[in-house]
Amino acid sequence: MSRPAAPTLAQRLDALGTAAELARDRLPDAVVADAQAAVRAAEERQSLSAEHTVVGFFGATGSGKSSLFNALTGRELAGVAATRPTTSEPLAAVWGVGRGENLDGEGGGAAALLDWLGVRRRHLLDDAPVLDGGRPVFLGLGHREGADATGLILLDLPDIDSVQRSHRDVTARLAGHVDVLVWVVDPEKYADAVIHRDFLATMASHAAVTLVLLNQVDRLTVTDRDAVLASLRRMLSGHGMGDVRVLPVSARTGEGLEEVGRQIAAIVSRRGAAAERLGADVSARARALDEASGPGEPAGAGDDDAVRLGRDLAVAGGVPAVVRAVEGSYRLRSAKRTSWPVLRWMHSFRADPLRRLHLLPERAVARRDRDPVDRDPALHRTSLPERTQTQRAVVEGAVRTLVTSASAGASEPWAASVRRAGREHLDELPAAVDHAIAGTDVEAGRGSWWWPVLDVLQWLALAVAVAGAGWLGAYALAAWLQFPLPPAPTTQGFPIPTLLLIGGLALGLLLALLAVPLTRLTAASRGRRARRRLEEAAVRVGRELVVDPVNAEAARHREFRSALAAAQGSGVRSRSRR
Repeated sequence: MSRPAAPTLAQRLDALGTAAELARDRLPDAVVADAQAAVRAAEERQSLSAEHTVVGFFGATGSGKSSLFNALTGRELAGVAATRPTTSEPLAAVWGVGRGENLDGEGGGAAALLDWLGVRRRHLLDDAPVLDGGRPVFLGLGHREGADATGLILLDLPDIDSVQRSHRDVTARLAGHVDVLVWVVDPEKYADAVIHRDFLATMASHAAVTLVLLNQVDRLTVTDRDAVLASLRRMLSGHGMGDVRVLPVSARTGEGLEEVGRQIAAIVSRRGAAAERLGADVSARARALDEASGPGEPAGAGDDDAVRLGRDLAVAGGVPAVVRAVEGSYRLRSAKRTSWPVLRWMHSFRADPLRRLHLLPERAVARRDRDPVDRDPALHRTSLPERTQTQRAVVEGAVRTLVTSASAGASEPWAASVRRAGREHLDELPAAVDHAIAGTDVEAGRGSWWWPVLDVLQWLALAVAVAGAGWLGAYALAAWLQFPLPPAPTTQGFPIPTLLLIGGLALGLLLALLAVPLTRLTAASRGRRARRRLEEAAVRVGRELVVDPVNAEAARHREFRSALAAAQGSGVRSRSRR
C-alpha cells in the first residue's frame, strides 16, 4: 500500500492560514498574529525571485561577522574597526543571475527581493569571490560536483546585541525573512544569552537552513577549540538543533573558509533553501499554535444533552402552567357543550385558562368577527407569569451543566471558547422559549367527536322532560280551571307524562355524569400531547441557541486540529477560510 504524498509547501501554508484564522479570538493574539504574518511573508517571498538565495550573517558584537563577510566576498565591502558596532544597516553582496544585472532597477530579480528585505546597500559581484592569495572559493566550486554560487545574496547584518535598538529590530526582522541563517559566534561569547534565548532556542525547525560558525579559532589551542566546539554543540542540541552544522573558522587566517564557501554554494546550487526556510517557518508557527492550543478535544453536546436542556427550559418557561391551562380549557369547553343545557349558562362566567395566557387561537377568540387569520407567534408574547429568580437559576444551571459537559476534555483556551459559545444567547432564551410556546399548536380550539353526540342527546332529553312537564302542566291547569280531561295515558301503570318528565331529567343527569370521566380522560390526553409538543419546541430552542453553537465550536476545534496536522506535514487539506 503506497503512502500518501507529502503536502506541498503551498498546501502547508494554506493549512497554516486556515488554522490561524480558526484560532482567532480563541488563542493568544500574539501567537495567531505571528502565524498570519508568517503566511503573508511566505506568500510574498514566493512571489519574488526563486533564482536567488539570501544568506544572512548574524552574530553578537565582536564576533567578526563583517570580517568573515569580507573574506568570503574577497572585497573590503563591510567596515571593520576597533570601535563597535561597525555595521549600522544591512549590506548585500549579490552574485546575479546574469552578468551586469542592475540592482537598482525595478521589476523582479535580486532588486525586488532586496527591496522587500529593506536592504539598501548593495554590491553586484560579476566575478567569483576569491580569498587571499587568489585561491577561489565559489568559482572553484562552480566547476566541482555541480556546485554553483550564482544567485547568492550574502547579507552582513547589524549586531543582534547592538546598543542601538533600531539595529536589533532590523536584524530580528531579517532573521525571519532570509533563506539561510549563518550564526557567527566567538570563543568568548558563544554562549551569549541573547543568541540562544531570543533566537536559537526558538528555531529548532530551522536546522536544515542554519549554519553555526565558531570564528576566531586561531586564538584557541587545539584542546580549548575541541572543548568550546563540544560545549557549543551541546547547547544547540538542547535547543533541538543537534543536526546543525558547526564549523570552526578564522577570518584572519582563512581557516575553514573554503568549507564555509562549499557549504553555502551547495545550499545555493540546490535552489531549495527558500522553500526549506518557509517550510521551517510553517512548522514553527504550527508548533506555536499547537502549544498554545494544548491537548485534548471538546466532547460537544449530543441529542440526550439537548433533550435534557429542552426539558429544563420547558419547566422554567412555564410549560407546566400551559399544560394545566390546556386541560382546564378543554374541561371548560366540554362542560359548555355536554352538560345539562339548562345549567350551561353558569359556565359562561368562567374565563378560559388559555385565553388568560393568550394562547387561544385567534379563530376561537374572534369567531364572532369571522377572522380566519391566526396570530403570528413571532410577534406575540404569552401572558405567562414573569420568570422567578428560581426559574432563571434553573435556566442558567441547565446551560452551565451542558457547556461544562460539552467542553470536557479540551484545553482551557478551547474549553473557554465552548463555554462562551454556549452562554452567548443566554439572555435570549426566555423570550425564545416564550415565542416557541406561543407558536406551538396545543389543540386549544379543537373539540372531541363525542361532544355533538352528547349535545344532541342532552337536548333530546331536555325536550322529553319539557314535553312531560308541559303535559302534566296542562292537566294541572285544566283541573284548576275545572275542565274535565280524559285521564293521562299510562304504561305499566305509570302515567306517560310523568315518565317523560322523570325519564328526560334522568337521561340528562346520566349523560352529564357520563361526560365527566370522558372529559377528564380526554383532557389528560390533550395535556400530555401539549406537554410533548411544548417540550419539543423548547428542545428546538435549546438546540438552536445553545447546542448548535457549542457543537459548531467543537467542530471548529476539529477543523483547527486538522489544519494544524496538514501545516505540520501530516496531511493535505484545502483552504476554507471563514
